Amino acid sequence: MTKTRSGREQALAEREQLFIEATRQQLCDEGLLGVQMAAIARSCNFATGTLYHHFASKEDLLIAVCTELTTTRREYFEKVAHSDLPNRDKMLGFALAYSLFAQHYPEHFRLEQYIMTEVVWLASSPSRREQFLTATQPIGRMVEQVVRDAISSNELEDHGQDPLTFSIGQWSMSMGMHTLIHADGILDMYDLKDPHRLLLRNVQLQLNAMQWQPLDDTPFDDDALSSKVASLCDTLFAELCTEKGSCLKLGCA
Repeated sequence: MTKTRSGREQALAEREQLFIEATRQQLCDEGLLGVQMAAIARSCNFATGTLYHHFASKEDLLIAVCTELTTTRREYFEKVAHSDLPNRDKMLGFALAYSLFAQHYPEHFRLEQYIMTEVVWLASSPSRREQFLTATQPIGRMVEQVVRDAISSNELEDHGQDPLTFSIGQWSMSMGMHTLIHADGILDMYDLKDPHRLLLRNVQLQLNAMQWQPLDDTPFDDDALSSKVASLCDTLFAELCTEKGSCLKLGCA
């Protein structure tokens, strides 16, 4: 039997969602350092104490916002996981999904980096941390399933390893590259151009190193990579890119 929310529970949930949306807007307008609990409550026409009734601290509120945006990020990964692409192309598609989401929701990437720092993470409540981790788990499971499928179809040898160990490198590269992209001036200092191309090329090289079949015979062919990315964007993300008004384009190498 399905349990329905009472009117009071529904009102509380709607109010919490209102606070989360207001915080997202303040993040976009003022940046992380500009988030103020009193200003958020005031923008929603509530007392600051009411906001604290829902979120015990600013850290809890920021994690709740990140949890909400993680649910949106999952939609990008689902486009890849539910497609008919070959398994190896899906792995590249996941990296592309990460890049597109970071481009469409830059405030989320900055926020996620912030909440994962020790000072914020440990200052938040266990229940909010658990909600965030639960929201992220389906993304990892989607990638894990693609690895399992590749092993089952003899495209990839498991070497006695857990499937997720084959994706941790790609995850690390994606997070690391976007950290550099959002750190203004770092890539320019080293004259590193077109970071998305660098990331996706290195994903292909890593898949080759794992002997994930079929191997990419031309990982340094920039025209081939540009064509591949354009095809994946059109196949997987055309609707999302139209909605957000932009899609990932690689610069001239």
